[in-house]
Amino acid sequence: MNDLTHFDEDGASRMVDVSAKPVTQRMARAEGFVSMSPATLSTIQQKGMSKGDVLEVARLAGIMATKRTDELIPLCHSLGLESAAISFAFVSDTQLRIESIVSVSGRTGVEMEALTAVSIAALTVYDMCKSIDRDMEVTGVRLLEKSGGRTGHYVRGESVGDCGLAE
Repeated sequence: MNDLTHFDEDGASRMVDVSAKPVTQRMARAEGFVSMSPATLSTIQQKGMSKGDVLEVARLAGIMATKRTDELIPLCHSLGLESAAISFAFVSDTQLRIESIVSVSGRTGVEMEALTAVSIAALTVYDMCKSIDRDMEVTGVRLLEKSGGRTGHYVRGESVGDCGLAE
């Protein structure tokens, strides 16, 4: 059997046929980090960027990105998402943690949507702050948890900090 489901027996790319899968409640939670200078992090905390509230713009960008994931990742299915939330935590004087939780009742998971949300939110932070800190670094984008579907519930080991989204 072909373990790489996005390829057929001949190696050609394909979108996985999920029509026979049952509809289940699906959830995915992801995290990522933006490292920056203490001055940049302080400016974000104090809402001192002239472009506006960095975290609120990043939150909106991440939520919007979840809804466009199928346009960015070639073989992702279009999904009617039911919720997308993004939260932030300052885990040190130089590091911002971003967490997303995405859910849907569907035939396929939302891991890519959660990862996309975190990635775009982090890149938005970078974009909004690059004028004062070009040494920022986006790191640690990873899936923390997923539920629903054939493979069941997955939880990664320890994560850093807590943004308050997990129940």
